[in-house]
Amino acid sequence: MQSLEPRKTGQTKPVRKIAVVANLTSSLVNFRYDLLREMSMRAEVIACGPERHAPSEAALRDIGVKFVEFPMSRTGMNPIEDIGTVRALKRIFQDFEPDTVFAYTMKPIIYGCLAARLARVPRKYAMCTGLGYVFNAQNTSLKRRLVRVLSSNLYRFSLRGVDELLVYNKADEEEFQARGMVSAGTELSIVPGSGVNLTKYAHSSPPDGPPVFLMISRLLKEKGVFDFVEAARLLKRKHPQARFQLLGPMDANPDSVGQREIDTWTREGVVEYLGETTDVRPYLKDCSVFVLPSAYREGIPRTILEAMSTGRAVVTTDAPGCSDPVIEGETGFVVPMRNPQALSKAMAKFLDQPDLVSQMGQAARIRAEAVFDVRRVNTILLRKMGLLRQQEQLAPTKIS
Repeated sequence: MQSLEPRKTGQTKPVRKIAVVANLTSSLVNFRYDLLREMSMRAEVIACGPERHAPSEAALRDIGVKFVEFPMSRTGMNPIEDIGTVRALKRIFQDFEPDTVFAYTMKPIIYGCLAARLARVPRKYAMCTGLGYVFNAQNTSLKRRLVRVLSSNLYRFSLRGVDELLVYNKADEEEFQARGMVSAGTELSIVPGSGVNLTKYAHSSPPDGPPVFLMISRLLKEKGVFDFVEAARLLKRKHPQARFQLLGPMDANPDSVGQREIDTWTREGVVEYLGETTDVRPYLKDCSVFVLPSAYREGIPRTILEAMSTGRAVVTTDAPGCSDPVIEGETGFVVPMRNPQALSKAMAKFLDQPDLVSQMGQAARIRAEAVFDVRRVNTILLRKMGLLRQQEQLAPTKIS
């Protein structure tokens, strides 16, 4: 595939045109800002999202990326609405005439890649950031099984003709292969997550004083909130000085933790609820160890990478994607899903051996630098899309 140099005045080569499709407008900045900035240096780029979000649109304008809204319901499976989504994206692609479409997360992959095929876009790339709750093998209800079959068929149909499907972990690669969701003509590769900006998430020494265990997540039961609280309750009996903090938004999902439960835990003194934030860095800086006891089918959780980058040891579960960044006993600990007793034992090691906090935190930062630097991930993606020559390297990351 031919590579093109970054755009220059008087450039004679045709300018590449790329459309990026997301399921949440804010994710374009929160998760893809560095990638979009690099793309914009080398191509004309539009970023498609399902809702207006002024701060994200402004940030995209600053790096020369045009935002385009399209209709999409992030939840639910209404065929009429879904057909409307495909038609809208097809019109956007026909008007913009991209040579490449890059779609990430489930619905943008399914509807974006299908629309790109209908609009005869030459190159199509899909990135699955995690197969999620639908493909969790422990969800055995009839409804979930039917949704899983339907989702598999939609993936299989929409991924026809896609140049490459990118996933974050081996479990997801195997799931796509086992269910026949990718055709023989589509390359299937693993990339190390979305990466982390090592400058933005700078290394810092853990705070002095009683250890602070921090969980950052949407407050969903599948994310392991109840397991975290129960583990904290167990540890408080022997280590009353330890602190356990919970940061993240409540959700409209029926699986979400409610305000009543938060109030109960707070009165009990077992956890400190910190609310929600758009910037997790101050909270990571103030914690000793990061904890994510998820039973959700993650890709590679961005929060784990951010914690590692700041020099924090990680305690997480063996759920697909969660354990991938962690080297057991070196950068943290991996425990079985839905097992607060095992979780508490792993966390207790940092209380019984306080030196592990800084030792494993330093090792976590080194691993983040070696494997999960956003420059490394974006280099892989840009090369795959023909926007970067093999010998080229990206500039150092910047705070954004």
